[in-house]
Amino acid sequence: MENHDLKIRPFSADTDLKRLSDIWFDSSLKAHPFIGERRLVEQRRLIEEEYLPKAETWVACHEGEAVGFISLLGCFVGGIFVAPDHQGMGIGRKLISHALDQKGELSLEVYLANTQAMRFYTSFGFREVSRRDTDDFGYPFPNAVLYLKGR
Repeated sequence: MENHDLKIRPFSADTDLKRLSDIWFDSSLKAHPFIGERRLVEQRRLIEEEYLPKAETWVACHEGEAVGFISLLGCFVGGIFVAPDHQGMGIGRKLISHALDQKGELSLEVYLANTQAMRFYTSFGFREVSRRDTDDFGYPFPNAVLYLKGR
């Protein structure tokens, strides 16, 4: 897939919720196996009922199909996920670039055990500003807070 085939558009709850929930779940199973499928199934409800509807979400589409998304809470990246079969094609970079163009700066939290994501963010220029030993649910999964200032 060429990057020029990718379109980024605003989220529509009526048409995107199920597909983005699927992308989130499939990507999370791949990137966060340490969390466990049972907990991810529980968290999926929060994604559908709380996080996606309340965030500013941008959807990456290839040939009209949603293949990834980024959700923002102000300048904070609440989540960025790309369908596993579309990873490595520049979609995540396009979503980060789009968000950075919109906001001028971005921050996010990432699980340290998600080494692929850590490499992606640092290669983009994100810098670690802090760490914590537990995740949002109090589980012992260390997180790093990363920050990127636009040019």
